[in-house]
Amino acid sequence: MTDTEATHGGQQAVDAALAHGVTTMFTLSGAHVFPLYDAAVGGRQTVESGGPAPMRLVDVRHEQTAVFAAEAMGKLTRSPGFAVVTAGPGVTNAVSAITGAYVNGSPLVVIGGRAPDARWGTGALQELDHPPLVESVTKSATTVHDAASVRAAVDDAFTIAGAAHRGPVFLDVPMDVLFTPAAPTLGTSAAMDRSPDDGDIDSVAAVIRSASRPVVVLGSDVWADGAENAARAFVDALGLPVIANGMARGVLPPDHPLLVTRARSLAFKQADLVIVAGTPLDFRLGYGVFGSPESPAQVVHLADSASQVATHTALAASAHGDLSRVFTAVAEAVSDPLAISAWSDELRSTALAAIAADAPMLASDADPIHPARIYGELLPRLSDDAVVIGDGGDFVSFAGRFIEPATPGRWLDPGPYGCLGTGPGYAMAARIAHPDSPVVLLMGDGAAGFSLMDIDSLVRQDLPVAIVVANNSGWGLERHPMRFLYGYDVAADLAPTPYEDVVRALGGAGESVTKPTDIGAALDRALGAGVPYLVNVHTDPEIAYPRSTTGV
Repeated sequence: MTDTEATHGGQQAVDAALAHGVTTMFTLSGAHVFPLYDAAVGGRQTVESGGPAPMRLVDVRHEQTAVFAAEAMGKLTRSPGFAVVTAGPGVTNAVSAITGAYVNGSPLVVIGGRAPDARWGTGALQELDHPPLVESVTKSATTVHDAASVRAAVDDAFTIAGAAHRGPVFLDVPMDVLFTPAAPTLGTSAAMDRSPDDGDIDSVAAVIRSASRPVVVLGSDVWADGAENAARAFVDALGLPVIANGMARGVLPPDHPLLVTRARSLAFKQADLVIVAGTPLDFRLGYGVFGSPESPAQVVHLADSASQVATHTALAASAHGDLSRVFTAVAEAVSDPLAISAWSDELRSTALAAIAADAPMLASDADPIHPARIYGELLPRLSDDAVVIGDGGDFVSFAGRFIEPATPGRWLDPGPYGCLGTGPGYAMAARIAHPDSPVVLLMGDGAAGFSLMDIDSLVRQDLPVAIVVANNSGWGLERHPMRFLYGYDVAADLAPTPYEDVVRALGGAGESVTKPTDIGAALDRALGAGVPYLVNVHTDPEIAYPRSTTGV
């Protein structure tokens, strides 16, 4: 098939996606997008002969799972993930997942079906103008009305989604346009110059040279921009202590002397300079206010694009562009390591003390089970290449505290948008992206209720995952704050549901655990099962994640 041969829109779209390195399409079946499936599987002749399909087709039970999976593929591979949803409710079901990708800065392309142009305005099935619904949470949201323009539009979508600052791109194609063969028009995307400004680099370097108590925060965009090696070289060269967030966790391994994530509270209170790289100055970082009212810290912001540089708080300096170039240029401009070894040692000692103080909690024999005991059993069972996924509230907060990845890009959570239900979709992507690595999905029992039906999709696609549910029979993240505010709680109770039975019914396996001494063996069975296996650990509902005393 040549680039000028007339093909239907589905073939044009898949050809464009393949050209961008896409290997998997996540979807939930709908007639509006049948041509995309036809192209993905190679047509009837290929299906009947059992020949290789051009693209893996992974179908799910809810559109949000398809988009969560595609988003996770983008996070893990640093190349846009690909989801296809049908018209109307297919798109509206996907909106929360699209929004999560937007807030996370995850590269993602979503193609939606659309009612036919020839019937528009007459009340066709699932007729809805989708782009206005998602334009505020995408980098671009458009409709393709010309059959010859589908390939060029999809090519542009992948280019836009994968360009800094990354994010989701949505386009829909009317059904009659998608089915119509046409000679495709090819895209003409051009690469952007992402060189940092020399003046910005000099300003950042001057601020760093003047600091006596600096700390660096590395965020997910460091990973997304492929800057993890440059980031590590930067902090090593200058001797800067590091707090790692999101997918930058693992840029420094757990035993690195400059990793001080567990001393976060002390660092942010006493630092005179906080260098934030690859993450926004949002609620997770106190909106960019560090130090004390009497002695506020200066803030430097390093971002992958101008749009991400904070404007809501005063910055001592900033730089943007290719983050590898930014890190390298700043290190060269500063030139010499800072004389801050006493400060770095204090933070590292504080971090190690916090880790040591966790030992009794991780080994707790309390009955009912303390949720930390799950991590005490899980940590020694995690290999360096394991992908760990968090989907929940209090229980996943413990994960962020205890789990320190050995390498970057192996930790996934919903991100600052906080949309629960990401877990099964994220697990699908992790198993496909890293087929030889263990995949562990950690869920609160509240989160499990959002998407556990898609364990069926994991079973059907032969994607084994070890799933751990901390079952405290309630919404712990809401229960305890409401009690603090009002002295009571409502709308926070759940049943002690046997989630393992749900997974068994869907073709997986699992078991219930009520004794702390049984957790380890159950985890071993889950990790070795070869099918989705859920360990339903019944934990103490009175235990809340101790946010005010963690030191993190």
